[in-house]
Amino acid sequence: MAKNLKVLVVGGGGREHALVWKLQQSPQVAEVVCAPGNGGIAQSARCVPVNVSELASLLAVVAAEQPDLTVIGPEVPLSVGVVDALQQQGRRVFGPTRAAAQLETSKAFAKQFMARHNIPTAAYALCTSLAQVQAELPRFSAPVVVKASGLAAGKGVVICTTHAEAVEAATQIFSGELLGSTETEIVLEEFLEGDELSFFALCDGTHATALAAAQDHKRVGEGDTGPNTGGMGAYSTEALLPDELRDWLLANVAQPTVDGMASEGTPFTGILFCGIMMTARGPMVLEFNTRFGDPETQALMLRLENDLVELFQAAIDGRADQLAIRMRPGASVCVIAASGGYPGKYASGKPISGLDAPDTGDVVVFHSGTALQGGQMVTAGGRVLTITAASSDGLRAALDKAYARLAAIQFEGMHFRRDIGWRALRG
Repeated sequence: MAKNLKVLVVGGGGREHALVWKLQQSPQVAEVVCAPGNGGIAQSARCVPVNVSELASLLAVVAAEQPDLTVIGPEVPLSVGVVDALQQQGRRVFGPTRAAAQLETSKAFAKQFMARHNIPTAAYALCTSLAQVQAELPRFSAPVVVKASGLAAGKGVVICTTHAEAVEAATQIFSGELLGSTETEIVLEEFLEGDELSFFALCDGTHATALAAAQDHKRVGEGDTGPNTGGMGAYSTEALLPDELRDWLLANVAQPTVDGMASEGTPFTGILFCGIMMTARGPMVLEFNTRFGDPETQALMLRLENDLVELFQAAIDGRADQLAIRMRPGASVCVIAASGGYPGKYASGKPISGLDAPDTGDVVVFHSGTALQGGQMVTAGGRVLTITAASSDGLRAALDKAYARLAAIQFEGMHFRRDIGWRALRG
């Protein structure tokens, strides 16, 4: 197979570092470029500047680089329509169109879509004013979930133990106090109890093919306490997705979503990330994302045995149903090392030590928020590093590898969860 493809990865976090790492292993790939990348990605791939929220900036990078394949990592470029624009230019790009990405960019759209297509999800109400929130709240018993409808980087969901708390949360979302920007629509939602599951399907506009599942840890504190974050760690095992559950999720969630989007004239191509709650009533959809998750991707890339380029090409070409997905047996995990104060205010520019040990096939340090300053790697984000490990001997062995690697790493204010995977180990 000719090693002649140039691939551009858009994004600059741990997810993109993991995608770059995996793409570089493809026998088809000659070069991977990342825009904008980060300090860690720059050590193995060429990084070029871009503003991921500006369509003109994104298109200028593609025009300059002339990649054979463009892979969109984060949600913001999807929301500004970069896939639509590149498709109109006849370029090969992996990701959904702006209209298809509404499954993530608008929680209101997603809830109404699920209702139209009988996809299992929590009871809900859409509210565009505080008066509407107060009128709808009596329908819900406490606790109740209050969600910003738009993109909120994983921080737009508040679980409220009383109706008064729900009113306060809605007030803060509408005013912009909670997210830093005002929202015009809020989703009130029934609180679901159970274990969460991130289920990933590769979609080509017609078919949904199961990739794998992972479990994220959203709360900042051990035992799932404290405020929500973008994710403090994740794990993936075979036991998370038995064949029966995989088939059920494909038949009742992923494929009906692909069918529904196609029937509405907005075919979905890319990664469908189904956030599932395993309730006593059965699996129910908490939310959709329309791209790989972060940090789940870091764990999944260590288990995926397929050529990632082949997966992306199959989705673009409408043949995702012809793929045989192969996941490494055992378990993979990732642990986020975060800046002091995250998910609140934090300082950047803190020197990082302990990164000298070489990565192995089983232990890889992906950079989430780093930069190079005068040859020194420093912190440049809330989530700084993703220490990732895999083991054929199971979850505990993978965790031991990850935490052993993390023990050598230091920066001022660093904090991390020491209980990643605790649900799987509790029994």
